[in-house]
This record gives sequence, structure tokens and C-alpha cells, in this order.
Amino acid sequence: MRLPETLAAIIDHTNLKPGATEKEILSLCSEASRCRFKAVCVSPCRVSLAARALDGSGVAVCTVIGFPLGAASTGIKAAEAGEAARSGASEVDMVINLGLLKDGNEEAVFRDVRAVVEAAAAVRKDAVVKVIIETCFLTDREKETACRICERAGAAFIKTSTGMGTAGATVDDIKLIKRTVSPGTGIKASGGIKTLDQALRMIEAGATRIGTSSGVQIISELII
Repeated sequence: MRLPETLAAIIDHTNLKPGATEKEILSLCSEASRCRFKAVCVSPCRVSLAARALDGSGVAVCTVIGFPLGAASTGIKAAEAGEAARSGASEVDMVINLGLLKDGNEEAVFRDVRAVVEAAAAVRKDAVVKVIIETCFLTDREKETACRICERAGAAFIKTSTGMGTAGATVDDIKLIKRTVSPGTGIKASGGIKTLDQALRMIEAGATRIGTSSGVQIISELII
């Protein structure tokens, strides 16, 4: 995993800053193409721009749904996912409804995730849905419950964090997710990953995708 191209192939190069400019998103896309990252992750309003910039590059476009709180209605989340797919996103990272999860309303959480999975797939059969469970706000039991619900609803990945909570990805949470989900479900570590050492520790723990705004720096550490 220490080869730059191998690590790059599982990085979602990310800029979700509220004030990200067109110039910054184009720079993100240029870096992703040059480094051969798996995807760029941008805000919904920047999906079309990123899709045009990356056309033919082999780099996927990812966006976020219900971000960062996850508290939008299910219908709005589904509509966001459909629009994102039509605009050129092949991957969407949705935020779980934490309040419903903490209520113990597992069926409502399932319907919320399932609606996004179906909305994205209705536009793109190959759409990949990752569900952000925002681990910093959950007990271990709630994390396990969230993982099982998301997997049952058709999520391709469980993602740790928005990066907007009180903490980001941890090795312990990656291990917990790996123990909970089936081998076919991906695990995306995201939030606070800024160095090569952090990325490698997440991968060793079981992460199959890394979300970071520091992708270029991380890859540079391998090359030096």
C-alpha cells in the first residue's frame, strides 16, 4: 500500500469549504487528475463544474447529501441525490439522521437511507452511496446499529465523519465498523486525516477509502 498510485486510488480529494471558489474547485480537480485520485468530493452546487473539468480523466465526482447535519427530510435528501447524479456525480455521501437513530426509530433511518440509494440508482445504475454516521456523536452500540441499517438499506460504504463534528475518524471506529459490516461493504475514513501516517493507520485498521483535503500532501510524503 505504500506505492503512491495505490494509495491515491482510494483517496477522495475533498473541498467542502462553504466559501470554496470556482478557481479552488478547478484546482482540486486538476490535482485529482494529476495524482490519479479515486474521486473529488465537492458541494452539490459544484458537481457540474467538477464533472466538466474531470470528463475523461477517470476521476469520479462525489458530493454530499443532507450535509452536514443529516436532518433534512427524506424527500429532500432523495431529491438532492437525484439532482447530483443528473449533474454528473457517480458517488454521493449522505449524512444519517442522527436524531431518528437516537430515537431508536430504525425503520425511519432505513427508509431515509434507502430513499437516497434508490434516487441515485434511478439516474445512474452504478451510483455509489456512502453513509456518514458521524461517529463522534454515537455510542458504540449506536454505531453498530447504524452500520447494520445502512448496509441493509443498500449503502456501498459506511463513512465515519463529516469533518464538521467534534471529532473525525479514529482507528478504533474503523475497527468497530469493520467488525460490524460484511466484507463487501466499504469503509471510508474521513475527518482530520492530514498525514501519511494517519492514512496508513486507517487503512491498516480496515478503511478502504480515505476522505481528505490533504491528499496531495499525503501522496507527496510517499514520493519524498
